[in-house]
Amino acid sequence: MDKLSQAQSELREMDALAAEDSPVHRLHPLCKLLVTIFYIATVVSFPKYDLTGLVVMVLYPVLLFQAAGISVGLCFYRLRVVLPLVCAVGLANPFLDRTALLQLGNITVSGGVVSMVTLMLKGVFSLMASFLLIATTPIDSLCAALRKLHIPSILTTLLLLTYRYIGLMLKEVSVMSQAYALRAPGQKGIHISAWGSFLGQLLLRSMDRAQELYGSMRLRGFNGAFEYARVPRCRLSGVLFTIGCGAAFFCARYVNIAGLLGSLIVR
Repeated sequence: MDKLSQAQSELREMDALAAEDSPVHRLHPLCKLLVTIFYIATVVSFPKYDLTGLVVMVLYPVLLFQAAGISVGLCFYRLRVVLPLVCAVGLANPFLDRTALLQLGNITVSGGVVSMVTLMLKGVFSLMASFLLIATTPIDSLCAALRKLHIPSILTTLLLLTYRYIGLMLKEVSVMSQAYALRAPGQKGIHISAWGSFLGQLLLRSMDRAQELYGSMRLRGFNGAFEYARVPRCRLSGVLFTIGCGAAFFCARYVNIAGLLGSLIVR
């Protein structure tokens, strides 16, 4: 399977994953969206040297992955392209901050190393929470939740159309790549001299397909705003989930849970 076919397959698998049934899937989309926002805001707010406090925040995505029946390994596999970029953000910290912060035997750990690990964990935890939201919430329900937060309809429509028709663009690229391969047998990939014409043809084909799609949408009564999926009323479970997670995030941020657990173990 080539990379384009693999990308299309993974996109379909994400839709199938969001359509499954589990306690996490059944939660109200708005509740999951708010909790994800609270979680990312809490993770980002940790000081750069508070590594022990930040590690506790891994419990939220790990526990919800288990409740949703989704493997954590699948999350890292799907994010394999983004994770190295996120982890590379703090690589310069050990060279910029050489202040001794910890002493582990004969090894001195500088503040730059601690801040680098903290920054990496912040990015990884935020990506895990975002993937969890997408993997347990259909895109229609997610856009409906955004509209309930009074996000402009043009932005939610753009998000919905981009997600829905990115697979269509991948299909067009796959067709063009196959046509190129038939005209250049034995050649690996697309030669650099053909990149310009290839992208130009892709742009023209995309514009033609977009015009056809817009015409079909107008015939179906599209007037600038979508009627998103009907989201049921928020139940008590969703309210308790939101309040409980918010309280847990607050405690993890302002209470030294790792220190309390350490003191209890010592006793």
